[in-house]
Amino acid sequence: MSAYCWFDYSTVILTGASSGIGKDLAIRLIRDHGCNIIGIARNVERLEGVKTELGALGHKFTYYSMDVSKKESWETLKAELTEKGIQADILINNAGVLPKFDSFLHYNHSDIEKAMNINFYSAVYSMEIMMPYIMQSERPGILNIASSAALCSLAGTSVYSASKAALKSFTDAIREEVRGKCYIGLFCPGFTKTSILRDQGEVASGAQKVMDFISTDCDKMVDMIIKGMWQKKSNRVLGADAKMMCEGNKIAGAKFNFICSQVMRLSGVSLFKPIFED
Repeated sequence: MSAYCWFDYSTVILTGASSGIGKDLAIRLIRDHGCNIIGIARNVERLEGVKTELGALGHKFTYYSMDVSKKESWETLKAELTEKGIQADILINNAGVLPKFDSFLHYNHSDIEKAMNINFYSAVYSMEIMMPYIMQSERPGILNIASSAALCSLAGTSVYSASKAALKSFTDAIREEVRGKCYIGLFCPGFTKTSILRDQGEVASGAQKVMDFISTDCDKMVDMIIKGMWQKKSNRVLGADAKMMCEGNKIAGAKFNFICSQVMRLSGVSLFKPIFED
């Protein structure tokens, strides 16, 4: 157990808890901070796998399989927790989906709807339903995990960037509305070595090497998230690539986006080719 911090031994609702950042964050919060995690995801087998991996601490990880993009899912969850007399202290909206790098003209409506629903509306619904409940805690907190794409939009990420930018603006506004009553954090990780990148489909070895080079190890990303929570940071940009994108956008604006797009276009990396194809 680390030195005491404000969220030690708290009860945390965590979405996207079955893999990637969410899974590692759940395990770390349980092992290092004594938290009780209410893990939310769709894949029951993976959720059960997290519980198994925790071994003797598995009892501190309970889970619900539900669609976070449906308002009624959150209404049902709140009703069940209330009925059981469980007071959650912290809500972490981590669930997310990254559409394939592609031109906006190649997306169909279902691609757009899925990204907006999971990346943005899931947090809207969770906070609409759960925020009054969370604020009944003596140490309430809500952390929304966005992306560096919220700060700098690159070619091929139009829908993803829009969904994460919406989440950032939404979170920043609510923080001021409840300042002093509830901790509200918005963290923007850069590329992270998780399945969300591997799910981009078959990636050539050269492209994979590029992605691995610019991506942060998942355990290091979780370290930064926990440190930011500990310090009650309002906003954090996490990862060297994310900080570079953020600063480049601040300094050069649209010119920086143009430069990045040209590098992607000329790189020959197969992952980026569909973006610029007719």
